[in-house]
Amino acid sequence: MSRNLLLLATITLSALSSAPAFAQGHMGTPQEQKACSRDASRLCRKDLGNDGAVQGCLQANRAKLSRSCSKVFESHGM
Repeated sequence: MSRNLLLLATITLSALSSAPAFAQGHMGTPQEQKACSRDASRLCRKDLGNDGAVQGCLQANRAKLSRSCSKVFESHGM
């Protein structure tokens, strides 16, 4: 894996660390993070590194989310 791709993957996972479980105030599980990491990279690249902005971006793009990421939001009542 190239250094830039590895850095992007690390930033993406970091940015999503709290995104899936936002309302409850705890970090999302590794599975929840994985479910939304591709969507965050695809839809919210400019917001990576800012958890709140990634969450808002993903919510604003609900219609475009993958099924797995959409289920994460639904499971947290969002």
